[in-house]
Amino acid sequence: MDLKNINRAVEQIAEEKGIKPEDVVNVIETAIAAAYKKEYGKKGEAIKTKMDLKTGALNFWQVKVVVDENTVKIKEETGENEIKTMKVKAGKKEERISKEELEAKEQIPVYNPDRHIFIEEAKKIKSDVQLGEELEFPLEEHEDFGRIAAQTAKQVLLQRIREAERDSIKKEYQDKEGEIVSGVVQRVERGNVYIDLGRATGILFYNETIPGEHYRIGERLRFFVVAVQEETRIPGIILSRSHPRFVVKLFEIEVPEIHDGLVEIKAIAREAGSRTKIAAASKAEGVDPVGSLVGQRGTRVMAVTNELGQEKIDIIEWSEDPGKFIASALSPAKVSAVEILPRREAKVLVPEDQLSLAIGKGGQNVRLAAKLTGWRIDVRSQSRPDVVQFAPEKLAVEGEESEATAKEEKKEE
Repeated sequence: MDLKNINRAVEQIAEEKGIKPEDVVNVIETAIAAAYKKEYGKKGEAIKTKMDLKTGALNFWQVKVVVDENTVKIKEETGENEIKTMKVKAGKKEERISKEELEAKEQIPVYNPDRHIFIEEAKKIKSDVQLGEELEFPLEEHEDFGRIAAQTAKQVLLQRIREAERDSIKKEYQDKEGEIVSGVVQRVERGNVYIDLGRATGILFYNETIPGEHYRIGERLRFFVVAVQEETRIPGIILSRSHPRFVVKLFEIEVPEIHDGLVEIKAIAREAGSRTKIAAASKAEGVDPVGSLVGQRGTRVMAVTNELGQEKIDIIEWSEDPGKFIASALSPAKVSAVEILPRREAKVLVPEDQLSLAIGKGGQNVRLAAKLTGWRIDVRSQSRPDVVQFAPEKLAVEGEESEATAKEEKKEE
């Protein structure tokens, strides 16, 4: 064997695919074992190979699992082509399935002398052997394989390399769930955008895009990793640019005070592509949370809005006082008074000239304020307090109540 070329190939594959060199060697050994089985072994055998990268020697073993009458089924003697069937009831419907299918359902393997060895016989070889243990039996060494066996080895090698690469990618991006990644727009199909992330391809579904944002092929952008799908043949990395946490993570990159734990983003409400409201709190005396997020001359918040396509961002200071927090949440409108009502409802009075600003276009400002605070907010004019201007939001977040809301209502009941 040309050990120099084999070692070079192992290093190259490991580097290109992001796989550990020892895993590449294991894949090669599995492929050689498949070739050996195809050329010299039996169909039911389990064969193991060990390749010595220093000497080039190949060693082969047949692997048998130690079993007893309770861990395997003894196959009944029947005609060679005869299939014994059994009746089983599936609910009210009766169906006929083969004995092999029934055994598969029960997950109890059929005894195979090429794969199993009874414990009584195994104890003659190893006195302290246990059920389920694997025993290895040396096989004759071969290095010459036919065309079909070589083709089998090639197929196994490619398949196992793909599986190892997929597992490596899955593990890498599972650690990045909830984080930001950078990628290049690869293609757009039916509203979904495919992103080249380097070793993997992510998908930005239509409902995860920022409304009105256009994606050009070759454009580099940042994305929020929502999840990694494991069921698919290729790990599906689900990306988002409309997720509220995307904005939070962008601020974490731009604001050192968040990274250092001096400032915390306590709540966020977002309507992607239009407006976002953020409530920040300081954990250290003398640190201004709003100023930290805005930055000198607005440089930090400007960097985030540039990434989001000029989406407007309102930053307010978090407060434990509901009245103060609600008043701040309706920024940029100026609030005259906040009346706290039962069941987390609040009536807010604003000057007549601030009414449209407090409500916002289509009710957006009061809607985002309600989501941010978790309170139902009824905005009214100070001069006409009995006139309902805009129906208060029913829930802080559509489809689910905040934990604080649920606890408050439970106490009142």
